[in-house]
Amino acid sequence: MPNNKSTEKRMRQNETRRLRNRVHRSGLRKSIKAFKGIEDAETARNSYPGIVSVIDKTVRKGIIHHRTAARIKSRLSRAIKES
Repeated sequence: MPNNKSTEKRMRQNETRRLRNRVHRSGLRKSIKAFKGIEDAETARNSYPGIVSVIDKTVRKGIIHHRTAARIKSRLSRAIKES
């Protein structure tokens, strides 16, 4: 239990942010999983800008680190080139 009001407020804020981050992070994971499930190389190439947009939005919201995003985008791009 918190001992003062600022700690109570901080706990409330942390819980709100945790839930918000969870929604965005799970949405990102679902998008990546859907992208990886695409079999056709041409469709994957066409949908790549969309997944990059989703990744960049999560970076702007502070949910993932920009270097993590760069690594994800790089791996997806490499997967397209290899297919």
